[in-house]
Amino acid sequence: MEAYTSFASVYDTFMDNVPYEEWGRYIQGMLCKYGVKDGIVLDLGCGTGTMTEILAGYGYDMIGVDNSEDMLELAMEKRMKSGHDILYLLQDMQEFELYGTVRAAVSVCDSVNYITEPEELEEVFRLVNNYLDPGGIFLFDFNTDYKYREIMGDCTIAEDRGECSFIWDNYYYEEERINEYDLTLFIRECGRESEGDPDHTGGLYRKYKETHYQRGYTLEEMRTLLERAGLVFEAAYDMETKSEPGDTAERICVIARESGKQPLTGK
Repeated sequence: MEAYTSFASVYDTFMDNVPYEEWGRYIQGMLCKYGVKDGIVLDLGCGTGTMTEILAGYGYDMIGVDNSEDMLELAMEKRMKSGHDILYLLQDMQEFELYGTVRAAVSVCDSVNYITEPEELEEVFRLVNNYLDPGGIFLFDFNTDYKYREIMGDCTIAEDRGECSFIWDNYYYEEERINEYDLTLFIRECGRESEGDPDHTGGLYRKYKETHYQRGYTLEEMRTLLERAGLVFEAAYDMETKSEPGDTAERICVIARESGKQPLTGK
């Protein structure tokens, strides 16, 4: 997936409406509930490291994995400011390798939806199971098929933040269960503002385009893939209500547990 390249530089700007601190408290609470109060935690699809930093602040020894070099550069800048001892690895979550096992793995902000083939997602789950300590916990969230089909599909989102703006066109292919994001970005060129423009209302902007693809999954599909990968399904919660997810849940948090290592299929 060639994505989050030009978008990486403005990703945090446009994600400032995401309640990371609230999610972080919820994730930390869930990890503690299932017995993971300290130790090494893997953040799969860590992006710019916002959640990785939050969990490091709770005392976990964090490892962040992402396949975007641009996103990891921003994550490492945050690490320099915070002083947290976080290990970042430039790896694809479909083929990640660790030096040992971890007490827990997390994956937030619908990173798993980027795995558009169920068989490949099953292999990701198998890798997670392989690198979890015995009885270790895997916690992740995902956007549901309902959200793509009824909420996001075939709509356009646009935002203007002054120094950058975007147009986000969504197309949902219901038969394939694939949501296509066409992103058009306008990012201010540093040092190229118009003279006499102290408020930065003018200046020069560069246009970028990116295309992203995500697959809509149901909770039952996720449960099946987890169990095929050797993980034990523990629970699922609607991220909005924090209760049992219904048919109109848009984002679901899933908790699974390691239960015996399954052989990796190899490629």
